[in-house]
Amino acid sequence: MILWNKTILIAGASSGIGRRVALQLAGKNNRLIIFARRKDQLESLAEDILATGSKVLLVAGDALSKEQAEAAVSQGITEFGRIDAALLNVGDGPAFNMSKTGVDDVLGNMDLNYATMVNFLMPLIAQMKSQGGGLIAHTNSLAGFLGLPMQGPYSAAKAACRILMDTCRIELKPFGLRFVSAYPGFVATERVAEDGIPAPFEISETVAARHIIKAMKRERADYLFPFITGSLIRLALLLPKSITGYLLSKSVPSDY
Repeated sequence: MILWNKTILIAGASSGIGRRVALQLAGKNNRLIIFARRKDQLESLAEDILATGSKVLLVAGDALSKEQAEAAVSQGITEFGRIDAALLNVGDGPAFNMSKTGVDDVLGNMDLNYATMVNFLMPLIAQMKSQGGGLIAHTNSLAGFLGLPMQGPYSAAKAACRILMDTCRIELKPFGLRFVSAYPGFVATERVAEDGIPAPFEISETVAARHIIKAMKRERADYLFPFITGSLIRLALLLPKSITGYLLSKSVPSDY
């Protein structure tokens, strides 16, 4: 897809990777629908987008609410007539100690990473089917391929997202829908800086945004980045679980 003169919805646009993607897509005669909880940060982003000459629709809401997610899609259609592409970029992955974590923490993280994607996914599918096609991209994580120590609930939620996107890619191809899953490694966001987990081969939010836009343009089903960490994940998937488990166990904190 050529991301020029398109209507693009970005969920989770107020900060981090989502904000950087929005800024990089601005100035290309695009019409951007930006969604997040923090209205003040969305207003600041909207000003920056308008300054480039692109049009923007600001929708403040909670992605955990299916009604608010559906309303954002509806408002975008009312304002611009269609949605050519969407980036679902909502989620979080704090460190979890499975010997101390409770049920509510695990299920809450599943909602934050999986339910938020589904809440946007279903109304977008319905709209794009009616308009004859479109592109839906999702910011997943390399953690979605393995059960990483201290990241179990997050890894599980991202794995669920990965499988659902795989199914959608097959089932909805006849309707002209395309699906892109982007899998970043460690990105220097505020959350990563504070979680205390080692972040080898960390990249900036700006670089991560460039990769995601590249994945959307090329319509790559699975786009793993950066190259080094992506390659290590591919290698780990080929190894016996006994070896992978042994290697990953070395990252478990000594005070666990």
